[in-house]
Amino acid sequence: MHTEIILSIIIGYLLGSIPFALVIGKVFYKTDIRQYGSKNLGGGNAGRVLGKKAGLAVMTLDILKVALTIFLTSLFAKNENTLVIAGLAAALGHCFPLFARFKGGKAVATMYGFLFGMMLFGGYSPWIFFLPLLGFLVILYIGKIIAIASIGSALLVTLFVYLTTDSTAMVIALLIFDALMIWRHRANLGRIMRHEENKISWM
Repeated sequence: MHTEIILSIIIGYLLGSIPFALVIGKVFYKTDIRQYGSKNLGGGNAGRVLGKKAGLAVMTLDILKVALTIFLTSLFAKNENTLVIAGLAAALGHCFPLFARFKGGKAVATMYGFLFGMMLFGGYSPWIFFLPLLGFLVILYIGKIIAIASIGSALLVTLFVYLTTDSTAMVIALLIFDALMIWRHRANLGRIMRHEENKISWM
């Protein structure tokens, strides 16, 4: 059991540490997005700096790297707790990547990757992925602020899992995602309080 957990953490952290925003920016756009925008290695900043296609590609790959972590872990570990730990390790790798000087993204896409992976390989209902996605879109449509929509969708799925499952591991993991997401968005929240946060114009 301990070996499985250690292996899942290593796999998760290393896969999570792959900075797709940096790779796509440098390879296809000859741009280091750490020098522009929010200087964040996430899909949102990639979209602002490099364009919608790049942003969508980064978000998709960031989701898939966490889902892949959970899939690989499921090949040798059937315990749900180990799958959850693997997903969390990937999210931490994304936020504090080994391959990018420990300065990464804000955990939004990786939370969705975690939910997607647990839906596919952990036996959870599709609602665990699609409900927060719907919540994100609704909150974004109303408030036009990505940070609020991201945090709101995370809190929504945490409440959903708490009310509809008996999985302590999942609830704890999502609470960690909530805390991590709030912490990583602290600058955005400060700008929101000062009414300085940019609002989207495309929805």
